[in-house]
Amino acid sequence: FFQAPPTVIMFPRQREMNSKGLRRQKRDWVIPPINVPENSRGPFPQMLVSIRSDQDRNISIRYSITGVGADQPPNEVFSIDPVAGKMFVTKPLDRERRSSYHLRAHAVNMNGERVESPIDLYIYVIDMNDNRPEFKNQVYNGSVDEGSKPGSFVMHLAAFDNDDNTTANGMVRYRILSQTPHSPIPNMFTINSETGDIVTVAAGLDREKVSQYSIIVQATDMEGNLNFGLSNTATAIISVTDINDNPPELTSRTFSGEVPENRVNVAVANLTVIDRDQPRSPNWNAVYKIISGDPVGHFSIITDPHTNDGMVTVVKPVDFEQNRAFMLTVVVNNQAPLASGIQSSLQSTSGVTISVVDVNEPPFFPSNPKNIRFEEGVPAGTSLTTFSASDPDRFMQQTIRYSKLADPADWLSINTTNGQIVTTATLDRESIYVKENIYEATFLAVDNGSPMASGTGDPPDLPDRRERQRPISSAREFPDLRAHQPPRPAINITAAGCRHGPPNVGPFVFELPTFPISVRRNWTVSRLNGDYARLTLRIQYLEPGVYEVPLIVTDSGNPPLSNRSVIKVKVCPCDEERETAPWSREVAAAGLGTGAIIWRCVWCVAGMVLLFVVWMKRREKERQTKQLLIDPEDDVRDNILKYDEEGGGEEDQDYDLSQLQQPDSLEHIINKPPGVRRVDERPIIPESQYPIRPVVPHPGDIGDFINEGLRAADNDPTAPPYDSLLVFDYEGSGSTAGSVSSLNSSSSGDQDYDYLNDWGPRFKKLADMYGGGDED
Repeated sequence: FFQAPPTVIMFPRQREMNSKGLRRQKRDWVIPPINVPENSRGPFPQMLVSIRSDQDRNISIRYSITGVGADQPPNEVFSIDPVAGKMFVTKPLDRERRSSYHLRAHAVNMNGERVESPIDLYIYVIDMNDNRPEFKNQVYNGSVDEGSKPGSFVMHLAAFDNDDNTTANGMVRYRILSQTPHSPIPNMFTINSETGDIVTVAAGLDREKVSQYSIIVQATDMEGNLNFGLSNTATAIISVTDINDNPPELTSRTFSGEVPENRVNVAVANLTVIDRDQPRSPNWNAVYKIISGDPVGHFSIITDPHTNDGMVTVVKPVDFEQNRAFMLTVVVNNQAPLASGIQSSLQSTSGVTISVVDVNEPPFFPSNPKNIRFEEGVPAGTSLTTFSASDPDRFMQQTIRYSKLADPADWLSINTTNGQIVTTATLDRESIYVKENIYEATFLAVDNGSPMASGTGDPPDLPDRRERQRPISSAREFPDLRAHQPPRPAINITAAGCRHGPPNVGPFVFELPTFPISVRRNWTVSRLNGDYARLTLRIQYLEPGVYEVPLIVTDSGNPPLSNRSVIKVKVCPCDEERETAPWSREVAAAGLGTGAIIWRCVWCVAGMVLLFVVWMKRREKERQTKQLLIDPEDDVRDNILKYDEEGGGEEDQDYDLSQLQQPDSLEHIINKPPGVRRVDERPIIPESQYPIRPVVPHPGDIGDFINEGLRAADNDPTAPPYDSLLVFDYEGSGSTAGSVSSLNSSSSGDQDYDYLNDWGPRFKKLADMYGGGDED
């Protein structure tokens, strides 16, 4: 093994003073860095460089080094012979622990005085391939959807090499060593050799066949060179994630079940499905739906989350007498939609037959409770009503029996076969068993089915025993009404019924008799509320005098009673001045209240509004028919004034386009042939030839001028490569000053500056600094 002789590093020479001042010396010496390979086997100490001062010919020199690795931790990695100036490395270096060192070399005389300025030494540790690539984990987990296309990203692996990544020692490359299982092909995946990204190579990933792959990945440095590089391996576990590519399939085309009538919240049939997707996932969870056969919504289907079965459940009671069986059509889907391109299976629809089982139902009373109205005091043995029950079991031959379940006063009895209710005692409204004029009794209806069923009913409502009085109407006798005085006057009427109270009182019905005919022709009655009505004069004018107006009042009892009353009304003539004050006083004296006065005010206001409307319409008609007093051309109403006329006539069309063209008087284009010239064209480029445009007369349309210039620029092969029609950075074709390249300066070679001494006292300072003798 040949080892090159160590490099000799010299201390640079210093500036020296002479009688003529400082003298500048050349300093073209650069200390090169020192490269030391790591993990060297020695022998140690191993010499690196030799450091020397040119003054060691005259005096004795002692050499030393300082810095990290010399006199600072880690100490004694480097050492130097103080007399010979040879520097050594004392042990193997590790680039991964420290890649460089910075030391300083010193030279002193025997007295310890510095004879040279310290010099910097840079020591770089050269990398060797002594580290394998390392994976952070030994096992990596990734996933990919089943059915993924080739080139789909799966996962990323990365290995780290402590060696220098700028060299081949730290450049890692990846490859797949094996794949388990080999289905459907042995090479379903590939890995990017530089980035470590794993992607799919082929199609055919099916979770239902292979749900997981195991891949061994190898990382090798030296750019993947298997002969010189170091390697390491890791395992990638790739899970194939499920997509909804398998629709649920019902295990049978038909299902059946039965349900007793009038039962709810019971499961009557069980539907089973098969789904090959991942269990208990949205792709596997079944959702059942009834699409026909149950318009009212008697049934619903609940999915069992563990078995995925569908339980047909009754949510509304069914009636055997109405539906003996149901034929349902059921469809099943997944909670998640099917993947793109997957068609629904024909097995996702089935028929479900639900049979309804007849159950003995109790009889029922159609009107329950049943209200019966009778006057108190009816004798025993009086038939009140027939309280019959109905049996909903129309398809069973059954007999209904009636019995009394509750009769507090023991006033009633019921026929056991037909349900007729008969009194057994006199009804008394003041009995303690009567609450708010109502006596309650409960009866029972039982059929002879198996098992027997029964139903109850509650009659009746019993009224007063006292003698009812017919309703009467009251009004002030001889109330005064003014004839021919709008608005029409009115009289308030009050009715009074039985003194025993409801239900033999109001509300009352007020009406006028049909005979004689003049009553309804002259008068009208309107109901205000249950006890009050209003009698109004129907016609505009009635002869003064006293009139008897018959009135029929009917109460709300059972049966209703009526009474015919006669209201005497005095009609008075109006005074000549049509004063309203006497009228108001007369009505008040008659006991009519303020109702007539209010009605009269309302009619007066209505008349004033009507007169005002008629007056406005007449005035509008006159205004439309009346001729204007001024000339229609001078009428300024509803005229449209135009303010947008800005044209100046044909004078505005006289454009001087010569100002937009490049003048022909410029010297650098005088000799060019005439034609269309680009204003952004540089003079040094030959002008392209374009069609000649006439100069006089100028074009009349500025748009044509601009378009022609744009067309010339677009067709110019010498146009600059930017979107601009003008160039403003041209500064001329040349300069009389010539080139400044003749002002050369050189920093190489020695120069004589003694001529500065002849330039006078102003340059004495420069002469002292740069003047002097020859180099030593």
